[in-house]
Amino acid sequence: MLTTRAYPARPPHSNLRGFFWTVVRTDFKLRYHGSIAGFAWALLRPLSMFVVLQTVFSVMFKSEAAYRLNLLIGLFIWDFFVEATKSGLSSLLGKAHLLTKIRLPARALVVASSANAVFTAAIFLVMIVVSLTIAGRPPSLGQTVLFVIYLAALWAIILGFSLVTSVLFLRYRDLNQFWDLILQVGFFAAPIVYPLGVLPLRYHVFLYLWPPTPIVQFSRSVLVDGVVPSLRAHLLLGAEVGIALAIGFFVFRRYANRVAEYV
Repeated sequence: MLTTRAYPARPPHSNLRGFFWTVVRTDFKLRYHGSIAGFAWALLRPLSMFVVLQTVFSVMFKSEAAYRLNLLIGLFIWDFFVEATKSGLSSLLGKAHLLTKIRLPARALVVASSANAVFTAAIFLVMIVVSLTIAGRPPSLGQTVLFVIYLAALWAIILGFSLVTSVLFLRYRDLNQFWDLILQVGFFAAPIVYPLGVLPLRYHVFLYLWPPTPIVQFSRSVLVDGVVPSLRAHLLLGAEVGIALAIGFFVFRRYANRVAEYV
């Protein structure tokens, strides 16, 4: 029989910000504790995949002059998406001990879960700017700002996803296995290793429903091609972000008050 646990008193609002950053720092330290390479592992994973995939597919798409740059951008965005969604999904279960000791907004743990992915994204952003500069395509300040906005939009979508899955994962523990399967298929559903143009136009609308696709395409268009997507494209992306956040907060608010029953 499920019972509701009594929470300690909630800390003052002024202390929540400090607690949030404490959780972020602790997660970062624990993740790489005892590792020789440390944070470098977060960079080596997508970079090693880039070396393998560009070796295999650059021959197939040798007519694409900027294939390597497009692949690098696609892999970076995909790695950010995978890491942040998987961390968000398990955020509440992984911090269950905190929820039973301190009464704090559970959503703070969900937001903090993507911190490591954001740190890695910041490093990769610099690496991409350097790579573009070396390739003779240095991005302007406006292009870089747009790229950051696209990443922020993807993070907002991930937050909506995490708010939903974090509370559902407390009850349905096989949800992480299901998400792993989705990610395996999703890697090829997004135009990461192939140009979107190789597929018939009638399929593009379905691929754009998969969140990484518009972010990858918009980022490549701005950084590599120097073309800003249309206003309509940006409005559709904004709508996707709004829907993801609305669903996330709705589901989380509905089930968050029962979090203590399942941790």
